[in-house]
Amino acid sequence: MAARNTARKRAFQIIFEGDQRGVGVLTVLADWVRHARSDTRQPPVSEYTMQLVEGYAEHARRIDELIAQYSVGWTIDRMPVVDRSILRLGAYELIWVDETPDAVVLDEMVQLAKEFSTDESPSFVNGLLGRLKELKPSLRREA
Repeated sequence: MAARNTARKRAFQIIFEGDQRGVGVLTVLADWVRHARSDTRQPPVSEYTMQLVEGYAEHARRIDELIAQYSVGWTIDRMPVVDRSILRLGAYELIWVDETPDAVVLDEMVQLAKEFSTDESPSFVNGLLGRLKELKPSLRREA
């Protein structure tokens, strides 16, 4: 499972970088893959990282709508970029990746928030993703 943890962390970093640079995540993913191929010091981008980033990119508009709709007291543009990136990845994996248990997704995203964001972020991430988890059946029908 450590490989999946690393894949999620790298997918989060790619989504974060795309947001920071103002470019699409698929462009950033291609940059990471190209860099890993040309520099042996860089670890390769795993298949699961690619699946997460590509899946997020496919559903990005809907994911942002859901985050905006269910976040309380925060517009998506006002959220810290780290939190927004974690939520984007978590929402994708929670709603569209069946083989990952929901509890694992929530736990992994909370851990990313603990590692990369503020003291308040883990509870914010957990609360919003928990709400999406509750609504998952209806959200999947809408998708």
